[in-house]
Amino acid sequence: MPTVMVSEHLAEQATEWLGQRCRVVACPVDDPGFAAALAEADGLIVRTYTIVDEALLRLAPRLRVVGRAGAGLDNIDVAACRARGIEVVHTPDANTQAVVEYVLCLMCDALRPRVMLDNAVDERMWKRLRAEVAGRLQMNEITLGILGLGRIGKRVASVASGLGCEIIYNDLLTIRLELRFGAAPVAVEELFERADVLSIHIDGRASNRDFVGGHLIGRMKPEVVFLNTARGFVVDNLALERFLQQHPAAQAHLDVHEPEPFDEAYPLLGLPNARLYPHLASRTETAMLNMSWVVRDVWAVLEGNKPQWPAPAL
Repeated sequence: MPTVMVSEHLAEQATEWLGQRCRVVACPVDDPGFAAALAEADGLIVRTYTIVDEALLRLAPRLRVVGRAGAGLDNIDVAACRARGIEVVHTPDANTQAVVEYVLCLMCDALRPRVMLDNAVDERMWKRLRAEVAGRLQMNEITLGILGLGRIGKRVASVASGLGCEIIYNDLLTIRLELRFGAAPVAVEELFERADVLSIHIDGRASNRDFVGGHLIGRMKPEVVFLNTARGFVVDNLALERFLQQHPAAQAHLDVHEPEPFDEAYPLLGLPNARLYPHLASRTETAMLNMSWVVRDVWAVLEGNKPQWPAPAL
């Protein structure tokens, strides 16, 4: 019976499904028994914080498949796996809806702040509260900039189009007109200069580290709303810190960070116009279950069958 090692959380339903077919061993990467368990593993399932690199692969002589319960593959050295004959599978569209909903919530928080009442108020206070008007533009008046028009970027564009936003984007690839949802391609410098709301959706490939650096951040509008739900390391935190300090009307809403978790030295911590969240964009029950179903492709590979969602060819 094959052994599949699970280093991070999977939905119970998916774990039970896999357990009916093979031996499942749950062992986090920081467990003292991790190396010994990995030596016996035919399959390995990870999420975000297990790094599958040459050092890990040397501990796994029996490994035949690595499953990423999620879309991104930046924590997996796909080339090293393939060189050893190890298949890599993932769930590329499992959390798209959840992340797009989260981006929309961040936009609403920034553009339409709300006052909540938890006590009775007199007429004077009622009038004062109702006099508070959102100081930013309505969504049908903004230019939304999207950096990276992949699966999530396209869905964000689709939703924003329905809200009446002007949408511009920059991507490495040429996107067919019918897949842009009204978004217009622009140079990356123009994207940062024109966007009232800028949403980051580039992937986690190594070459994207600090892609959003000072040369781009400095071009942003003084009152920009900057959203990052992609990867923390694609943004130069020190450059963003300087920008936010110099432009108090700007806002940054950041769901991803470098590192995770961060400590007291994190440069964006404590800035009044930086809103920091603990990597929640994909954390819906539906998305978590969708990502956990990577077990189906892991089992397919162990059975000698072709998986539905192999990692893209290098």
